Amino acid sequence: MSVRSIVVVPHEALKKKAAEIADIDDSVRELALDMAETMYKAPGIGLAANQVGHAVQLVVVDVAYAYAEPKDKKKAPIILINPQICGCEGEDFREEGCLSVPELEVEVKRATHVQVKALDLDGHPVTIETDGLLARVLQHEIDHLQGTTILDHASALKRGLYNRRIKKAGRRGK
Repeated sequence: MSVRSIVVVPHEALKKKAAEIADIDDSVRELALDMAETMYKAPGIGLAANQVGHAVQLVVVDVAYAYAEPKDKKKAPIILINPQICGCEGEDFREEGCLSVPELEVEVKRATHVQVKALDLDGHPVTIETDGLLARVLQHEIDHLQGTTILDHASALKRGLYNRRIKKAGRRGK
């Protein structure tokens, strides 16, 4: 396992709709394990393949690890291939951050309860019904697979200010 570089806006991979994974081979398994290691190192609670420059439908999440007491820390990433939201209920507005959109938090409307269907690393079907933080993180990561970031959820003013800040930082070489 190795830590991969996380791409940030305006990287092209973040704008692309991810391709479905037809064959779960060793390269997919390696990417998934590398993504998990990258997520923990960042530190983050979710990561989509787009965020490491691969436009394929693969996400890793672990909402428990980041908030666990040091003595209780245990890495248990959920790895989902070709995840699809099949059902959702309720709505909630909360601020979200993103490893690919540094130094920005945006209030995003999400469903409070979701049902997600996917495949695991062995190609077996998985269904997750959840609410709370895990529901929000799954929606956030699946957004990435559609080429959507939290910047797309921001108001035009906030998005414009952020984009100007990125361009200005780029001119300075930061």
